[in-house]
Amino acid sequence: LFAIFAFATCGGYSGGLRLSVDCANKSESDLNIDIDFAYPFRLHQVNFDAPTCEGKRREKLSLIGDFSSSAEFFVTIAVFAFLYSLAATVVYIFFQNKYRENNRGPLIDFIVTVVFSFLWLVSSSAWAKGLSDVKIATDPDEVLLLMSACKQQSNKCLPVRSPVMSSLNTSVVFGFLNFILWAGNIWFVFKETGWHSSGQRHAPDTMEKQSSGYNQGGYNQDSYGPAGGYNQPGSYGQVGEYGQSQSYGQSGPTSFANQI
Repeated sequence: LFAIFAFATCGGYSGGLRLSVDCANKSESDLNIDIDFAYPFRLHQVNFDAPTCEGKRREKLSLIGDFSSSAEFFVTIAVFAFLYSLAATVVYIFFQNKYRENNRGPLIDFIVTVVFSFLWLVSSSAWAKGLSDVKIATDPDEVLLLMSACKQQSNKCLPVRSPVMSSLNTSVVFGFLNFILWAGNIWFVFKETGWHSSGQRHAPDTMEKQSSGYNQGGYNQDSYGPAGGYNQPGSYGQVGEYGQSQSYGQSGPTSFANQI
């Protein structure tokens, strides 16, 4: 939906401005000079006629600038983003098993999401600059400077109507909103990949290895079992000063020499 709003508000734009040239000789004046332009904003191809205030002769002029590259780039990214979102939605709903098979689907989805996030940022920035230039090129005061009749103080040149750029401003806003949306979606797509799953499996495996090390180091319950020195009915064992065991059976303690 955000992609649709982005390319619809830009690609479907058409606007215009109106100027008035009031010559000293009123019969030569033209008070309604309409100049229409539209997407893709090749303004140098927009022609219009203006009076010269020198008899009936009129001059043919055109606007200045070609801003089609940034506008078409923006619309192209928006259209492809819409098509990919539509295809991804179908895959998510009807082909979930194939999407997760061999982890290939999530990885492709992750890479495409990163690429589209970058392209949204670049295209929106380029179109924002292009729109600023379009506003300057279609400013009625700037267009009046192109007319030779307006260079004479005896003639009065006035802007009648300025172009409405609200939809184009909206397209720039939706462009940056799409960048935020796709950039934020990177995390959710990353969670579907095997990279995120392997990172989660690594921590439990490490803790399992540590716990097994404690069990092997002599901290299990078996070390406190019957084999701990009370395993014979008539004797029990102690560890002497030199590390050898001392046995005390039913007949009493052994000799001091035997203990050494």
